[in-house]
Amino acid sequence: MIRVPRPNMDGFTIALVATVGLATVLPVQGQFAQGVHWLAEAAIALLFFLHGARLPREEVVAGMAHWRLHLLIFGLTFAAFPLIGWAVTATLPHSLLPPALAVGVQFLCLLPSTVQSSIAFTSMARGNVAAAVCSSTLSNISGILMTPLLVALFLNVQGGALSLDTLQTIAAQLLLPFVAGQLLRRWVGAWAARHKAMLKFTDRGSILLVVYIAFSEAVVNGLWTQVPPAALGMVVLIDCAILALFLVGTTLLSRRLGFSRADEAVIVFCGSKKSLVSGVPMAGVLFAPATAGLVLLPVMVFHQIQLMVGAVLARRYADEEEARDALPAAS
Repeated sequence: MIRVPRPNMDGFTIALVATVGLATVLPVQGQFAQGVHWLAEAAIALLFFLHGARLPREEVVAGMAHWRLHLLIFGLTFAAFPLIGWAVTATLPHSLLPPALAVGVQFLCLLPSTVQSSIAFTSMARGNVAAAVCSSTLSNISGILMTPLLVALFLNVQGGALSLDTLQTIAAQLLLPFVAGQLLRRWVGAWAARHKAMLKFTDRGSILLVVYIAFSEAVVNGLWTQVPPAALGMVVLIDCAILALFLVGTTLLSRRLGFSRADEAVIVFCGSKKSLVSGVPMAGVLFAPATAGLVLLPVMVFHQIQLMVGAVLARRYADEEEARDALPAAS
């Protein structure tokens, strides 16, 4: 029997709600915001270093060679998502979804997957972290070219040349610490394995910092004042519906195709997410400054929802796995 997690024990979900509330009433701004950004980057770098130090080399190689999983996530991110976005925006009338927000919903569906939260949630869910690192990084690198091409195809917007800052950030903040952990695993691997609590704290702490920073920026930029409440409510409903569709779809599809439970976690968390980090600089290049803010609103809302729902779902995966581990001892 699989134990159902009790709500009163889910302290991490409570922490997420508290973080969103704090960002709403006390958003981080100015020089302090820069300090929080640096702290988040340091936490994420430490997270990937610890992952690299703990993961056996053969698991990393297997994660890179898992082409069926990577191909499925790539297809979900850059084919299924854009088609769903097109269907939604083509169906809803402008009276329900203003044109600028409709462009934002479609733009959301053209973005690559997240990196930090996808891997952190996969780790929390005790999934295939090596495959999550490879798949989410591949998605972001591919998105530098794929997203502008898809924007031109679906939205008839022509943008200039994109900067390589996003690619450099991924390499410096994620890949390099992971590789460093792998190279130093001979000396620090046993220590990292003994301090699993530190990895758990880094996983969840980095997510809380990302939530606080992202939601603070949204509040400072007028998240609650740029659009009427009815339009904002419609964006929330659409984002929730799209996320629910892909969470259910990725779960069923991964099981139908015979993926393991560890790989299922990768497909669910990497195949259902969209990157605000990639979306912000791309929107600045691809759209006029007067419309970029509204275009980004569905992305910002989706980002918050996917973090909240992903945290609860990752916790449920972890609780179910712990229950399975306890079965032999109880029998």
